Amino acid sequence: MTDRDVEIMRKELCFQGFFRMERYTLRHRLFNGDWSQPLVRELLERGHAAAVLPYDPVKDQVVLIEQFRIGAVSVATGPWLLEIVAGIIEENEAAESVVRREAVEEAGCEILELVPIHDYLVSPGGTTERIALFCGKVDSTPLGGIYGKMDEGEDIKVHVMTAGNAIALLDAGEIISASAIIALQWLALNRQRLRKAWLSG
Repeated sequence: MTDRDVEIMRKELCFQGFFRMERYTLRHRLFNGDWSQPLVRELLERGHAAAVLPYDPVKDQVVLIEQFRIGAVSVATGPWLLEIVAGIIEENEAAESVVRREAVEEAGCEILELVPIHDYLVSPGGTTERIALFCGKVDSTPLGGIYGKMDEGEDIKVHVMTAGNAIALLDAGEIISASAIIALQWLALNRQRLRKAWLSG
């Protein structure tokens, strides 16, 4: 099926604030060839993002960040989450540029090389947001401390740990942010190959 198999009958702005909420009335082609009944769906428009897992192949360490997240305020373990570096992609900005900039702003680290992991839809049932996900080569030696832009309400703590410890936290269910889960699972599968490539290069 293609976008020609979707008919937008009405589009309304529900809310405009830090994010934008739109309401669609639409119908789409069914698998049997007929058209669906009109459907009403709200859609969160918040732009697209890029994220990176900083990884030091020499020390076999990863850099994770911890910060407050409103979406986790009702989570039993609290709204401070272990995540990876991420930022919003501005108009005409490359995803690679975003993660390089955000790595400095959020973790004080310079990305030396980038490997793309995935480009995925965050929650297509209710938002258009996509994340371009990378693994970035870094030197973790000097890293740690508190970062973030205070004028943007950021208060970010940097954690440097072995890749094995990070994967153990993932396996224990202590990392619940989607981009961090995907990136660490990818690293678990590709760690030896990546270390060999980056250490020989």
